[in-house]
Amino acid sequence: MQFTANSLESHWMPFTGNRDFKSDPRIVTKAEGVYFWDQHGGKILDASSALFCSPLGHGREEIAEAVYEQLQRHDYSPHFQMGHPGSFELAEKVTRITPDPLNHIFFTNSGSESVDTAIKIAMAYHRANGEGQRIRFVSRERAYHGVNIGGVSLSGMVKNRETFPGVMPNVVCLRHTWMEENTFSRGQPERGVEFADDLKRICETYGGATIGAVFVEPIAGSTGVLVPPKGYLERLREICDEHGILLVFDEVICGFGRTGKAFGAQSFGVTPDIMTIAKALTNGAQPMGGVVVRDEIYKTITSSAPESSIEFFHGYTYSGHPAACAAGIATQNIFQNENLFERANGLVDYFQDSMFTLKNMDCVKDIRGYGLMNGIELKPKGAPGSLGTRLQKELFWNGIHIKFTGDCGIVAPPFIIEKEQIDNIVSILRETFSRI
Repeated sequence: MQFTANSLESHWMPFTGNRDFKSDPRIVTKAEGVYFWDQHGGKILDASSALFCSPLGHGREEIAEAVYEQLQRHDYSPHFQMGHPGSFELAEKVTRITPDPLNHIFFTNSGSESVDTAIKIAMAYHRANGEGQRIRFVSRERAYHGVNIGGVSLSGMVKNRETFPGVMPNVVCLRHTWMEENTFSRGQPERGVEFADDLKRICETYGGATIGAVFVEPIAGSTGVLVPPKGYLERLREICDEHGILLVFDEVICGFGRTGKAFGAQSFGVTPDIMTIAKALTNGAQPMGGVVVRDEIYKTITSSAPESSIEFFHGYTYSGHPAACAAGIATQNIFQNENLFERANGLVDYFQDSMFTLKNMDCVKDIRGYGLMNGIELKPKGAPGSLGTRLQKELFWNGIHIKFTGDCGIVAPPFIIEKEQIDNIVSILRETFSRI
C-alpha cells in the first residue's frame, strides 16, 4: 500500500488531526516486545505501552495462539440468555486480584463502555434500594472517563465535550488536585487533601441523598498523571459513606499493575464500590472492558426482579466475546506466571529517578509520577497544546512513542522494559526537549 494522503483519506481517524497526519503519516507496520516499526523500517520504543494497553509488550505468541484457537473452536455466540466457558473463567481470574468484596464483573468492550455501564449500574442499584431520587453524579475537573455520552458528561477536559452539548444533566465537578505548590512531587503530594471536601460542599448544596455516585480516577491519567494528595481518596471514601453515595474508581489506566499493585485501589488503600477496567485486561490484543462491583450491588440488583426475569436491561452484542475472553485469560496467566506486577514494582524507583533527572530543563514546568507512570508537563509555546502536538511527531521520528495530552507527555512503559531502555527514553526526551 502506498501511504499517501489520497490513499489514507477513506479512514476518518480518531483523536487525530486528520489533515496534518495524512500529509506526513506515521504508520506502524510491526510491533514486537517494547518496539514499533514504522513504514520506513524505523524502530520506535513504545514508551506509553501504546495507550497504556500493552504492559506485556507486543507480539505475545501466547495471546495470539489463544485467540486463534478460540476462533477455530468457537468464534461467537451472544451472551444474552446463554454463555460460553471463557467469560466465567476470565471473571474468576480477575476477581482473584480485585479488592474484596468486588467480586462480580460485567463485561464490556472498552473503557468508555465500562463507564457508561457503571453509571447505569449505580442508577439500577439505587432504584432497587428505593432511592431513585439519586439522579446526580459527581466527577472532577480534568477528568477523562471515555467518549460515550455518559463519559463525556463526566468529562472535565473541555476539548472532549465542547462540541457535544447534548450531555447528561445533573453532573457536578470537584476541583482537580493540581497545585503549583506541589510541582515536582514524586508520589503523592503532601498538600491538597482539602480538595476532597468539595464533595462535602456539593452534598450540602444539592443534598447528599440526591447523589448517586462519585467517579474519580485514582490517578488522573490522560490529563497528565495527577497523583492524589495524601489522604484525598480516603476523605472521598469517608464522605461517600456518610451520605450513602457509591464511590467509583476508573481503573482503566491504573489497573493491572501500573501503580505497583494490581489496582490503584490497593496501592492507595481505599476500596471503591465499583471499578471500571479495560486496556491491560487483554494487553490490548482484543477490545474488552469490564465493570467490577461489590457483592452487595450485584445481589441487590439481581434480587430486585421477579424470579426468571432479566434483572438489568443492559448489555452489548459483543459483551464477553469469546476471542476477547481468550485474550484476557492468556494475559492474566502471563501476569501471574511472569510475576509482572512484582517486576513492575521493582522498576519504579529506577524509572522515576530517571524521569526526574529532566526536572531542571528550561522547558519543563512540572514532573509528576507514581508507579510506572510519569507525566512531564512542558511550558506552553504558542497556542496551548501546539508544542505537545509537535513533540509527539518529533519524538516518533526520533525513536520513541509517548502519549501527549495538550503540552503534557505521559510515559508509561511496558512492564518488560529493561533499565537500559528506560535510559534510552530519557536520553531521547532530553535531546528532543533541548531543541525546543
